[in-house]
Amino acid sequence: MTTATRRMTRRLRRGAKRAADAAVGAVVVGVIKMLRLADPNWMADAAGWTMRQIGPLLRENRVAREQLSVAFPEKSAAQIETILRGAWDNLGRMGAEFANLDRLWDFDLEHPERGRVTSDRANVERFLRLAHDGKPALIFAAHLGNWELPAISAAAYGTDTAVLYRKPNIAAIDRWLKETRAASMGELIATGLNAPLKLAEALARGAHVGMLVDQYYLRGVEVTFFGRRTMANPLLARLARHFDCPIHGVRIVRLPDRRFRGDITEEIAPARDAEGKIDIAGTMQIIMGVVEGWIRENPEQWLWQHRRWRPEDRQNGP
Repeated sequence: MTTATRRMTRRLRRGAKRAADAAVGAVVVGVIKMLRLADPNWMADAAGWTMRQIGPLLRENRVAREQLSVAFPEKSAAQIETILRGAWDNLGRMGAEFANLDRLWDFDLEHPERGRVTSDRANVERFLRLAHDGKPALIFAAHLGNWELPAISAAAYGTDTAVLYRKPNIAAIDRWLKETRAASMGELIATGLNAPLKLAEALARGAHVGMLVDQYYLRGVEVTFFGRRTMANPLLARLARHFDCPIHGVRIVRLPDRRFRGDITEEIAPARDAEGKIDIAGTMQIIMGVVEGWIRENPEQWLWQHRRWRPEDRQNGP
């Protein structure tokens, strides 16, 4: 094959991929818009049921079962399967709720025990202190319950927020996200080489910066998670070291009857070295310890289907 032919082939492949991505993006955005026409409660129930049937047939089910068995060696096979079914149900509901995030948030500060999203007075007081102290802050969350709602909560009350998100590969879906989520989630910052700079700029102006912290990160720092060595993204701790601003964790736990409970931690003290500077790995270990505690409380609501450990990490496992 000549050089010209190879170039032409590459161009044709790139063109075909762009056309395919555009078609897929149009279909996905169309489906999301259709989902918004349906009753969100019915859609969540249907999606949860569907994933409970389909999920066990997928290869991700094996990954989830393996990770659950290592994380909870004291649980029986039957208990593991029960958690697995719950994890698939949560994932299905999460997918259906994605189209209606702005409609799900109905939290009432005056009556926090009412509505679809609830909380208690202690959590409300912590949230109000954080929202109105005039300081920048770093907020972490995990793939637990409905992990998109924490970003909605801050923006709903006029807090200046910036949220780190993973940019979809398909441009049409990314455009839809930016168009529909900016108003309810604040500034959206896509992961990438310039993301740390943009997050730093947001903190410098006094914003609250939020990110998910429970993914495996190949170039991260070593932490122990459920008794096994893994790698965590150090970005949050590095930003904390530079700005020395408060760190809080936020989670939205799924409750029966299609309801949610919002929790926010007290300020989390970072680990510090002998000079008083924030220790990156030590701080990420503290944060991952908080996340592990959350998961132990509601294991069926975490995203076990994504691999959080690598085979080489088993040597330090239970």
